[in-house]
Amino acid sequence: MKFSFHKLLITTYFLVGIFSTLILIINGLGYYSLPVEERFFSLQHVSLKPSGNVGHGLGIVGSLMMIVGVSVYMLRKRVKIFFNIGYLKHWLEFHIFLCTVGPVLVLFHTAFKFGGIVAVSFWSMVVVVLSGFVGRFIYVQIPHTIQGKEIDIKELTESEEEITARLLNEYNIDESFLLYIREVSNTGKYLRLSLFRSFITIITDYFTFRKILSEIKKNLLTEGLSDRKRIKEITGVLKNKFILTRRIGMLRTMQKMFRYWHIFHLPFALSMFIIMIIHIAVTVAFGYRWIF
Repeated sequence: MKFSFHKLLITTYFLVGIFSTLILIINGLGYYSLPVEERFFSLQHVSLKPSGNVGHGLGIVGSLMMIVGVSVYMLRKRVKIFFNIGYLKHWLEFHIFLCTVGPVLVLFHTAFKFGGIVAVSFWSMVVVVLSGFVGRFIYVQIPHTIQGKEIDIKELTESEEEITARLLNEYNIDESFLLYIREVSNTGKYLRLSLFRSFITIITDYFTFRKILSEIKKNLLTEGLSDRKRIKEITGVLKNKFILTRRIGMLRTMQKMFRYWHIFHLPFALSMFIIMIIHIAVTVAFGYRWIF
Protein backbone atom coordinates (compact mmCIF):
# COMPACT_ATOMS: atom_id res chain seq x y z
CA MET A 1 0.00 0.00 0.00
CA LYS A 2 1.63 3.24 -1.07
CA PHE A 3 1.92 6.07 1.41
CA SER A 4 -0.21 8.41 -0.69
CA PHE A 5 -3.03 5.87 -0.92
CA HIS A 6 -2.71 5.11 2.79
CA LYS A 7 -3.01 8.81 3.61
CA LEU A 8 -6.11 9.05 1.40
CA LEU A 9 -7.59 6.04 3.17
CA ILE A 10 -7.07 7.56 6.63
CA THR A 11 -8.62 10.82 5.44
CA THR A 12 -11.60 8.87 4.08
CA TYR A 13 -12.08 7.09 7.42
CA PHE A 14 -12.03 10.42 9.24
CA LEU A 15 -14.43 12.15 6.86
CA VAL A 16 -16.89 9.24 6.80
CA GLY A 17 -16.97 9.22 10.61
CA ILE A 18 -17.42 12.98 10.92
CA PHE A 19 -20.03 13.36 8.16
CA SER A 20 -22.03 10.31 9.28
CA THR A 21 -22.28 11.75 12.79
CA LEU A 22 -23.17 15.24 11.53
CA ILE A 23 -25.90 13.89 9.22
CA LEU A 24 -27.44 11.87 12.05
CA ILE A 25 -27.36 14.88 14.40
CA ILE A 26 -28.80 17.31 11.83
CA ASN A 27 -31.52 14.88 10.76
CA GLY A 28 -32.62 13.82 14.24
CA LEU A 29 -31.75 16.66 16.61
CA GLY A 30 -35.35 17.82 16.90
CA TYR A 31 -36.53 14.30 17.76
CA TYR A 32 -33.70 13.28 20.09
CA SER A 33 -33.98 16.53 22.08
CA LEU A 34 -37.66 15.89 22.89
CA PRO A 35 -38.63 14.39 26.27
CA VAL A 36 -39.19 10.64 25.90
CA GLU A 37 -42.93 10.89 26.60
CA GLU A 38 -43.37 13.46 23.79
CA ARG A 39 -41.47 11.58 21.07
CA PHE A 40 -44.52 9.46 20.19
CA PHE A 41 -46.22 12.57 18.77
CA SER A 42 -43.26 13.51 16.56
CA LEU A 43 -43.50 12.85 12.81
CA GLN A 44 -40.01 11.30 13.00
CA HIS A 45 -40.94 8.79 15.69
CA VAL A 46 -41.91 6.06 13.23
CA SER A 47 -38.51 6.12 11.54
CA LEU A 48 -36.11 7.15 14.33
CA LYS A 49 -37.37 5.03 17.23
CA PRO A 50 -35.15 1.97 17.92
CA SER A 51 -37.56 -0.32 16.04
CA GLY A 52 -38.17 2.17 13.21
CA ASN A 53 -36.74 1.78 9.72
CA VAL A 54 -33.89 4.22 10.32
CA GLY A 55 -33.33 3.44 14.00
CA HIS A 56 -33.41 -0.32 13.47
CA GLY A 57 -31.13 -0.01 10.45
CA LEU A 58 -28.60 1.99 12.43
CA GLY A 59 -28.51 -0.75 15.05
CA ILE A 60 -27.96 -3.47 12.43
CA VAL A 61 -25.27 -1.58 10.52
CA GLY A 62 -23.50 -0.42 13.69
CA SER A 63 -23.47 -3.92 15.19
CA LEU A 64 -22.18 -5.43 11.93
CA MET A 65 -19.41 -2.81 11.75
CA MET A 66 -18.22 -3.72 15.24
CA ILE A 67 -18.41 -7.47 14.59
CA VAL A 68 -16.53 -7.16 11.29
CA GLY A 69 -14.02 -4.71 12.79
CA VAL A 70 -13.11 -7.07 15.62
CA SER A 71 -13.24 -10.26 13.51
CA VAL A 72 -11.02 -9.20 10.60
CA TYR A 73 -8.41 -7.67 12.91
CA MET A 74 -8.27 -10.74 15.15
CA LEU A 75 -8.02 -13.05 12.13
CA ARG A 76 -5.18 -10.99 10.64
CA LYS A 77 -3.40 -10.87 14.00
CA ARG A 78 -3.94 -14.43 15.26
CA VAL A 79 -4.42 -16.78 12.28
CA LYS A 80 -1.19 -17.70 10.54
CA ILE A 81 -2.57 -17.96 6.99
CA PHE A 82 -3.59 -14.29 7.14
CA PHE A 83 -0.21 -12.98 8.43
CA ASN A 84 0.97 -11.79 5.01
CA ILE A 85 -2.28 -10.11 3.90
CA GLY A 86 -1.53 -6.40 4.17
CA TYR A 87 0.24 -4.64 7.02
CA LEU A 88 -1.06 -5.14 10.55
CA LYS A 89 -0.92 -1.37 11.12
CA HIS A 90 -3.44 -0.81 8.30
CA TRP A 91 -5.74 -3.54 9.62
CA LEU A 92 -5.60 -1.91 13.05
CA GLU A 93 -6.63 1.42 11.53
CA PHE A 94 -9.54 -0.31 9.74
CA HIS A 95 -10.51 -1.95 13.05
CA ILE A 96 -10.43 1.44 14.83
CA PHE A 97 -12.56 3.04 12.09
CA LEU A 98 -15.27 0.36 12.20
CA CYS A 99 -15.24 0.13 16.00
CA THR A 100 -15.56 3.89 16.37
CA VAL A 101 -18.25 4.62 13.77
CA GLY A 102 -20.17 1.42 14.65
CA PRO A 103 -20.81 2.46 18.27
CA VAL A 104 -21.88 5.94 17.10
CA LEU A 105 -24.56 4.32 14.91
CA VAL A 106 -25.64 2.08 17.81
CA LEU A 107 -25.92 5.16 20.03
CA PHE A 108 -28.37 6.75 17.57
CA HIS A 109 -30.17 3.40 17.27
CA THR A 110 -30.98 3.61 20.99
CA ALA A 111 -32.41 7.12 20.43
CA PHE A 112 -30.39 8.00 23.56
CA LYS A 113 -32.71 5.87 25.68
CA PHE A 114 -31.46 2.62 27.15
CA GLY A 115 -32.15 0.57 30.23
CA GLY A 116 -32.05 -2.95 31.65
CA ILE A 117 -29.50 -5.45 30.39
CA VAL A 118 -29.03 -3.48 27.15
CA ALA A 119 -27.67 -0.60 29.25
CA VAL A 120 -24.90 -2.94 30.45
CA SER A 121 -23.96 -3.64 26.83
CA PHE A 122 -24.13 0.05 25.94
CA TRP A 123 -21.88 1.22 28.78
CA SER A 124 -19.52 -1.70 28.12
CA MET A 125 -19.36 -0.43 24.53
CA VAL A 126 -18.54 3.09 25.77
CA VAL A 127 -15.73 1.72 27.96
CA VAL A 128 -14.42 -0.42 25.07
CA VAL A 129 -14.32 2.57 22.69
CA LEU A 130 -12.65 4.91 25.19
CA SER A 131 -10.15 2.29 26.32
CA GLY A 132 -9.49 1.54 22.65
CA PHE A 133 -8.05 5.03 22.19
CA VAL A 134 -5.84 4.49 25.24
CA GLY A 135 -4.74 1.13 23.80
CA ARG A 136 -3.92 2.76 20.48
CA PHE A 137 -1.75 5.35 22.25
CA ILE A 138 0.16 2.62 24.12
CA TYR A 139 0.47 0.44 21.00
CA VAL A 140 2.12 3.12 18.86
CA GLN A 141 4.75 3.71 21.57
CA ILE A 142 5.93 0.11 21.17
CA PRO A 143 8.06 -0.14 18.00
CA HIS A 144 6.89 -2.75 15.48
CA THR A 145 8.08 -3.99 12.14
CA ILE A 146 5.93 -3.10 9.14
CA GLN A 147 4.27 -6.54 9.50
CA GLY A 148 3.36 -5.81 13.12
CA LYS A 149 6.02 -7.81 15.00
CA GLU A 150 7.39 -6.14 18.12
CA ILE A 151 11.00 -4.99 17.92
CA ASP A 152 13.08 -5.94 20.98
CA ILE A 153 15.28 -3.53 22.92
CA LYS A 154 18.49 -4.96 21.43
CA GLU A 155 17.34 -4.15 17.89
CA LEU A 156 16.23 -0.68 18.99
CA THR A 157 19.61 0.02 20.61
CA GLU A 158 21.41 -1.15 17.47
CA SER A 159 19.22 1.15 15.35
CA GLU A 160 19.96 4.08 17.66
CA GLU A 161 23.70 3.39 17.40
CA GLU A 162 23.45 3.23 13.60
CA ILE A 163 21.73 6.64 13.54
CA THR A 164 24.47 8.09 15.77
CA ALA A 165 27.18 6.69 13.48
CA ARG A 166 25.36 8.07 10.45
CA LEU A 167 25.20 11.54 12.00
CA LEU A 168 28.93 11.45 12.73
CA ASN A 169 30.20 9.89 9.51
CA GLU A 170 27.69 10.80 6.80
CA TYR A 171 26.54 14.22 8.00
CA ASN A 172 29.69 15.23 9.93
CA ILE A 173 27.71 16.42 12.93
CA ASP A 174 29.91 17.83 15.66
CA GLU A 175 30.25 15.50 18.66
CA SER A 176 29.26 18.33 21.00
CA PHE A 177 25.86 18.38 19.26
CA LEU A 178 25.44 14.66 19.82
CA LEU A 179 26.49 15.01 23.46
CA TYR A 180 23.86 17.74 23.92
CA ILE A 181 21.20 15.58 22.21
CA ARG A 182 22.17 12.60 24.38
CA GLU A 183 21.71 14.71 27.53
CA VAL A 184 18.32 16.03 26.40
CA SER A 185 16.98 12.62 25.32
CA ASN A 186 18.54 10.50 28.08
CA THR A 187 16.66 7.19 28.29
CA GLY A 188 16.82 7.31 32.09
CA LYS A 189 14.18 10.03 32.34
CA TYR A 190 11.61 7.78 30.61
CA LEU A 191 11.92 4.81 32.95
CA ARG A 192 8.99 3.81 35.20
CA LEU A 193 6.62 6.54 34.05
CA SER A 194 2.88 6.17 34.61
CA LEU A 195 0.53 6.22 31.61
CA PHE A 196 -0.47 9.81 32.37
CA ARG A 197 3.13 10.95 32.84
CA SER A 198 4.10 9.16 29.61
CA PHE A 199 1.40 11.05 27.73
CA ILE A 200 2.51 14.40 29.20
CA THR A 201 6.17 13.59 28.52
CA ILE A 202 5.48 12.81 24.85
CA ILE A 203 3.66 16.15 24.44
CA THR A 204 6.40 18.16 26.18
CA ASP A 205 9.07 16.28 24.20
CA TYR A 206 7.38 17.31 20.97
CA PHE A 207 7.83 21.02 21.74
CA THR A 208 11.28 20.53 23.30
CA PHE A 209 12.56 18.64 20.25
CA ARG A 210 11.08 21.22 17.87
CA LYS A 211 12.99 23.93 19.72
CA ILE A 212 16.22 21.91 19.65
CA LEU A 213 15.87 21.09 15.95
CA SER A 214 15.26 24.78 15.20
CA GLU A 215 18.46 25.68 17.08
CA ILE A 216 20.40 23.01 15.20
CA LYS A 217 19.13 24.34 11.85
CA LYS A 218 20.36 27.83 12.78
CA ASN A 219 23.75 26.47 13.83
CA LEU A 220 24.11 24.51 10.59
CA LEU A 221 23.34 27.65 8.58
CA THR A 222 25.81 29.62 10.69
CA GLU A 223 28.50 27.03 9.99
CA GLY A 224 28.03 27.57 6.26
CA LEU A 225 25.74 24.69 5.29
CA SER A 226 23.37 26.35 2.81
CA ASP A 227 21.82 23.26 1.24
CA ARG A 228 18.35 23.29 2.78
CA LYS A 229 17.59 19.79 1.50
CA ARG A 230 20.67 18.54 3.34
CA ILE A 231 19.63 20.38 6.50
CA LYS A 232 16.16 18.80 6.26
CA GLU A 233 17.75 15.35 5.95
CA ILE A 234 19.93 15.95 9.01
CA THR A 235 17.07 17.24 11.16
CA GLY A 236 14.91 14.31 9.99
CA VAL A 237 17.57 11.84 11.17
CA LEU A 238 17.92 13.73 14.46
CA LYS A 239 14.16 13.60 14.98
CA ASN A 240 14.24 9.82 14.44
CA LYS A 241 17.03 9.60 17.02
CA PHE A 242 14.97 11.55 19.56
CA ILE A 243 11.92 9.33 19.05
CA LEU A 244 13.95 6.13 19.09
CA THR A 245 15.70 7.11 22.33
CA ARG A 246 12.36 7.83 23.98
CA ARG A 247 10.92 4.52 22.82
CA ILE A 248 13.93 2.63 24.16
CA GLY A 249 13.42 4.30 27.54
CA MET A 250 9.66 3.65 27.58
CA LEU A 251 9.67 0.17 26.05
CA ARG A 252 9.41 -1.92 29.21
CA THR A 253 6.82 0.41 30.73
CA MET A 254 4.64 0.41 27.61
CA GLN A 255 4.83 -3.36 27.17
CA LYS A 256 3.71 -3.80 30.78
CA MET A 257 0.91 -1.26 30.35
CA PHE A 258 -0.26 -2.96 27.16
CA ARG A 259 -0.62 -6.29 28.99
CA TYR A 260 -2.65 -4.61 31.75
CA TRP A 261 -4.72 -2.82 29.11
CA HIS A 262 -5.69 -6.17 27.53
CA ILE A 263 -6.78 -7.50 30.93
CA PHE A 264 -9.03 -4.44 31.36
CA HIS A 265 -10.28 -4.16 27.76
CA LEU A 266 -11.25 -7.75 26.92
CA PRO A 267 -13.89 -8.43 29.64
CA PHE A 268 -15.86 -5.32 28.63
CA ALA A 269 -15.61 -6.27 24.94
CA LEU A 270 -16.84 -9.80 25.67
CA SER A 271 -19.75 -8.65 27.84
CA MET A 272 -20.73 -6.12 25.16
CA PHE A 273 -20.85 -8.75 22.40
CA ILE A 274 -22.59 -11.40 24.53
CA ILE A 275 -25.38 -9.01 25.54
CA MET A 276 -25.57 -7.69 21.97
CA ILE A 277 -26.15 -11.24 20.67
CA ILE A 278 -28.79 -11.86 23.35
CA HIS A 279 -30.48 -8.56 22.41
CA ILE A 280 -30.51 -9.48 18.71
CA ALA A 281 -31.86 -12.98 19.47
CA VAL A 282 -34.67 -11.58 21.65
CA THR A 283 -35.53 -8.96 19.00
CA VAL A 284 -35.83 -11.63 16.29
CA ALA A 285 -37.76 -13.97 18.62
CA PHE A 286 -40.36 -11.26 19.25
CA GLY A 287 -40.85 -10.82 15.52
CA TYR A 288 -39.15 -7.49 14.93
CA ARG A 289 -38.02 -7.19 11.33
CA TRP A 290 -36.23 -4.49 9.40
CA ILE A 291 -36.89 -3.85 5.69
CA PHE A 292 -36.89 -7.56 4.88
